[in-house]
Amino acid sequence: MEKSALSDLDQRSREIFRAIVETYLSSGEPAGSRNIARMLPMTLSAASVRNVMSDLESLGLLYAPHTSAGRLPTDLGLRFFVDALLQIGDVGQDERSLINAQVKAAGRSQSIEDVLKEASQLLSGLSQGAGVVMASKANKRLKHIEFLRLDPTQALVVLVGEDGSVENRVLKLPLGLPASALTEAANYLNARLKGRTLAEVKQDVETSRATMESELDQLTAKMVDAGLASWGGADTQQLIVRGQANLLQDLTAIEDLDRIRLLFSDLETQKDVIELLSRAEVADGVRIFIGSENQRFSLSGSSMIAAPFRDASQTIVGVLGVIGPTRLNYGRIVPMVDYTAKVVSRMLEGKGPETR
Repeated sequence: MEKSALSDLDQRSREIFRAIVETYLSSGEPAGSRNIARMLPMTLSAASVRNVMSDLESLGLLYAPHTSAGRLPTDLGLRFFVDALLQIGDVGQDERSLINAQVKAAGRSQSIEDVLKEASQLLSGLSQGAGVVMASKANKRLKHIEFLRLDPTQALVVLVGEDGSVENRVLKLPLGLPASALTEAANYLNARLKGRTLAEVKQDVETSRATMESELDQLTAKMVDAGLASWGGADTQQLIVRGQANLLQDLTAIEDLDRIRLLFSDLETQKDVIELLSRAEVADGVRIFIGSENQRFSLSGSSMIAAPFRDASQTIVGVLGVIGPTRLNYGRIVPMVDYTAKVVSRMLEGKGPETR
């Protein structure tokens, strides 16, 4: 359907469509013509409302579930409502105070991960959906790296972040590698990584490769590369999910339960969820993903509202948001996600959580 057909809807059609969508968002139930007629700001008969509903159905904005006389919005209809008719509210003072206070409390631990976990938990509780946060480990500021030999063929690489977080990787060693090579590799990296991100350290090592190879023996230089390489790959994205149990509420059909089972599976395996969140990472503000727009993801029956957050250098370092049914309260949750992203950004910038 062409966008011009949507923009050409007259005021009467828009009011009827808005009433149907708002009924769905509040109750999840199909809206019948008699009930809609009572909700309208103008006087219309139920027959007139039915004629308009039929026109909206032919445009792909509504559909009739099963044999019901009522109508529900399609995913296309929800997209049109969000883009053209949604009235965005504001975050209430009580919710602002709660978000500020709890993010600030989590920040006292000096752990970015604690801040992100708290943000995810907050969004889950306030939205009654699942709160999700994706953060890039490659943007974490580093403090220290260490190589600990486990046996002749393996070493443990320990990476400590400035936020106090500690992560480990097991690294294969070439036979006959002297212990001094591990110590020298750690010393070389520690002289360069403090206060920098993993991406910055990798770039530095690459640009000064000739100098490194002249300063270190061949095996030690290989250990430097291997230590950095062990932190690459798909697991550089961290996914935090809170409140999945909320997604089990208000299930109305066995198809809903099947959809939620698929969603739980995707949240567990993370890959497709991270891919979807990554699409919001390039956005300037809040992104809304509705239903079947998410073709590779079991969110085909759900929606996601997500916004990026930034560090002190104004670099986008992650995305946070809410997953829930397609009848999420978009007008309330969109500003809530946006506000939480700004509070987290201020905390990562070291300015404290208060924002307006």
